[in-house]
Amino acid sequence: MRESQIEKYLVKRVKELGGEVRKVQWIGRRGAPDRLVMLPSFRLRVTAEMDDTPKVRAYLNGVQAKIVAANPNLHGVTVWVELKATGEKPEPHQLREHKRMRTMGQRVEVIDSIEQVEELFK
Repeated sequence: MRESQIEKYLVKRVKELGGEVRKVQWIGRRGAPDRLVMLPSFRLRVTAEMDDTPKVRAYLNGVQAKIVAANPNLHGVTVWVELKATGEKPEPHQLREHKRMRTMGQRVEVIDSIEQVEELFK
């Protein structure tokens, strides 16, 4: 399966959970993951900038319910994702950068299939 198809599925699944996916371009750094997955926290609160209406509260409660249904350990999680076409492996310079990031406490995942996207949420 092509990388673009896996990326499309990842974005769809993250949005279903109320999260966001950002494509990151690194300057002066080769091998770093190029996707940042951010899932919302249970501690979302209606702030002064937000309209404190039942509709907003219902949305926030719905986001929380979706994450709990997927995996309660996912709230507020940020994951760096390196997407690959099925069967492709990261290059040595990518593996080195992933190791550097993990040493700094970052979660880095290499995904090359729809099944691995689903594993991310278990």
